[in-house]
Amino acid sequence: MKKPPKNLGLLFDWHAGQSRTTKLILDRPFDIAPAAGTDYDAAALAGLVREASAWLYAAGARKGDRIAVVKRNHFDMILLAAAAARIGATAATVSGANYPEHLAEMLRRLDPSVTLIGSEVLERAERAGADLTPYGRTVLIDGPAADPGAGLLTIDDLRGSATPDLDLRADTDLMMITHTSGTTNTPKLVAHTADSCRAGTRLELLPMPIAVNGPKDVALSSISFAHSRAYAWAMAQLRWAPQALVIASSHEADDVERVLDRARPTTIEATPNVFQCWVPLVRRRPELFARVRYYMNTFDLMHPSIARPFVEASRRRFVLWGHSWGQSEVGPMAGFGYTRGQIKRRAAAGGNMNMMGNPWPGLVSVKAADPETGAPVKRGEVGVLFAKGDSICVDYVGESDRYAEKWKGSWWNTGDVGYKDALGRIHFVDRAVDAIPGGSATELESELLDRIANAVEVIVLTRGDRKPVPVVSLDGPDLGEEEWAEVTRGLPPLEAPVFIPWHRLPRTSTWKVRRKELRETVFAESPDDTVLEERFT
Repeated sequence: MKKPPKNLGLLFDWHAGQSRTTKLILDRPFDIAPAAGTDYDAAALAGLVREASAWLYAAGARKGDRIAVVKRNHFDMILLAAAAARIGATAATVSGANYPEHLAEMLRRLDPSVTLIGSEVLERAERAGADLTPYGRTVLIDGPAADPGAGLLTIDDLRGSATPDLDLRADTDLMMITHTSGTTNTPKLVAHTADSCRAGTRLELLPMPIAVNGPKDVALSSISFAHSRAYAWAMAQLRWAPQALVIASSHEADDVERVLDRARPTTIEATPNVFQCWVPLVRRRPELFARVRYYMNTFDLMHPSIARPFVEASRRRFVLWGHSWGQSEVGPMAGFGYTRGQIKRRAAAGGNMNMMGNPWPGLVSVKAADPETGAPVKRGEVGVLFAKGDSICVDYVGESDRYAEKWKGSWWNTGDVGYKDALGRIHFVDRAVDAIPGGSATELESELLDRIANAVEVIVLTRGDRKPVPVVSLDGPDLGEEEWAEVTRGLPPLEAPVFIPWHRLPRTSTWKVRRKELRETVFAESPDDTVLEERFT
């Protein structure tokens, strides 16, 4: 089987023409095709992309234009991006889970000719006092809304439009725009070309044992489909064509349980905090995960105490956990496969999964360096991690100055803090903005998650030279003073914990905790003069 085309606009037609294809199983119908059901073969997917390109063209989008796609999470965001690419336009896939004021700012930066938006997103923005309709021609994705969408064009108005001719842009031109998680402020709009996307997907197009899905695999994905990871995932899965691709657009455990009852996966990819949300499910119904041979997490650091119940639920003789380090701007930079035994031993010892493996040879180079000079630090010495490679994004839309500031010569400042060991493997310590003096917040979080039996989330907030403050979410009653003293015995000094329920933690579209916003809540009634390292965000 040949490699797929670089341009997303060709991908689904290409896949439909292959001798072996996959099928999609959805947890709910696409928002752009609510009556079409939850099962798609390759021909139906390709047909929906062509049909969507007709809607965009009829709405006024033309070659070279930018199109905003703002909606709730689902794989149809990728289909709309492919439809835009078919007519030479560039879609910016934006999660509707972002705050309304952030959405307004992102649309202002993007300056789209057409904005496709979900009615739920518009209504939420209206309640918050934000108007998202002045940015190009606004098209409602899922039918007429209440007051916010009165009189707006809808996709239903555009159905049946003539399919425009294929009109692709060059591989060196802009092909897709996604956004960062936005844990500190408004997410950045990350611009990629077909060339930079392919450079970031080359790894997954290689026939890597275990990590690549075979013809008998059933692959489940529960990620943010607005994120650049979704583009790479789609490209790779249509290349390898497993038996089925299962789309869990909702991360909630009850919704995932229903789709797992229908299709038992052999491989699962989700974000660390999504796996964290599923822990009660895997403990209650381990049989749902019995066939899984390979887990994969992206977007954030994984804790071994969270991974352990999933690998234990698998009935496979050998199960592997793929831990990947990357970011929207660069794509994958390093990765490591943890076995069931390694995860169980690390969890039992209160260890972590901060060792991310070696940088991918031939794809990207990584160094730990002084953030001011860019000079490499010694092996084992902590520095800011810089990357070099062809997969790095070509701009931040509307923030080119910010993009330029991230470069130190030919090296890109990732904003992550870590070090290289004697074997050249990357050890992640913290995001620069979250680092605590003389230690690692992520290591403390792993340790506390393992020690507290009913913990579902632990966030350690730095406070300058003062003791860090742990924020703890529990599946049960709060810990008393004696219990807290016992679980923190032998750890670096910490302030008294702040207990906050899971669903009250502020989160991004990729379910990362918005730590800066959390700080404002936790320290609302006490002075917080902590200076956060935000130069590299």
